[in-house]
Amino acid sequence: MRNLNFVLSGVVALALASCSGGKKEGYVIEGTIAGMDSGTVYLKQYVDKNFVDADSAVVTGGHFKFTGVASEPMAYALTTVKDSRRPLVFFLDNDNMTVTMDESSKEISVSGSPVNDFYFSNLEAVGRQGFSIDSLVAANPASAVAAYWVMKDFAWQLDLEQMKKIRGLFDKSLEGSFYVKGIDSYIERLSALQVGAVAPDFTLPDTEGNEVSLSSFRGKYVLVDFWASWCPDCRKENPNIVAAYNRFKDKNFTVLGVSLDRKKEQWLDGIEKDGLTWTHVSDLKDWKSEVAQLYAIRWIPTSYLIGPDGVIIAVSLEGEQLMNKLEELLG
Repeated sequence: MRNLNFVLSGVVALALASCSGGKKEGYVIEGTIAGMDSGTVYLKQYVDKNFVDADSAVVTGGHFKFTGVASEPMAYALTTVKDSRRPLVFFLDNDNMTVTMDESSKEISVSGSPVNDFYFSNLEAVGRQGFSIDSLVAANPASAVAAYWVMKDFAWQLDLEQMKKIRGLFDKSLEGSFYVKGIDSYIERLSALQVGAVAPDFTLPDTEGNEVSLSSFRGKYVLVDFWASWCPDCRKENPNIVAAYNRFKDKNFTVLGVSLDRKKEQWLDGIEKDGLTWTHVSDLKDWKSEVAQLYAIRWIPTSYLIGPDGVIIAVSLEGEQLMNKLEELLG
């Protein structure tokens, strides 16, 4: 599967529960967890393909409770593993929710929350190949969940005009909301990355810690390849890039690998095992990399073919497409 990049930034903080006139404002989560009598359950917010700690609760007799105020409906998750990268996702809104979770079977159910009724009732369909996100948004223009799905699961396969079209379907009530702001930001960045635009410059450390700038490659054709050693699709594509590099490296062409790795050892190991003999850079910040955000990276591998003048020639060429384009340009 593609490794999607959820291109959003910022964390919306949770406020403490408040009372006004004896009436509780905010959310209450009454939870039950299978297979655990005591311990800790963590509430995390989903931001930029990462789960950020938001709160925690003590589990007593298999039960736990969270209270607070949500600024708007947003994707959160529950887990008993503090550093889990795959907690159980649901939507947090200002409702009185009853949650049951079973981490061994990766199951979670939520009752008492209309936004979760919508989320879970559409979750399976959204994951099917060929699903029409346009239709979902058109039928639910005021849904924060629909906006979340646009960015998380569909932006990577939509071009600029398609993104603009979908953005125009959302209701004005979502103006300034977290996910719609993310869509707006993404469209703005994507607009600056179209074929014919000058590629944004950046500087990152190479494998030895030396600073390398994209602008230092001016005068050459350069393929800026966003990848990571942990990405199966990237490793599958690497032989194609190696073949292209070896064929055209003496014809004013090179590759600049930009890794979204987290650990230097794994990054270096991937470079060596795949025989990637070109220049490599990374800040080892995973999806939090500012350069990945600058280039609107939604999944990897993603590449930008840039001309000697720094202008973007093509985006996301893979396999024969890359070889054919280089053949056309360099002969």
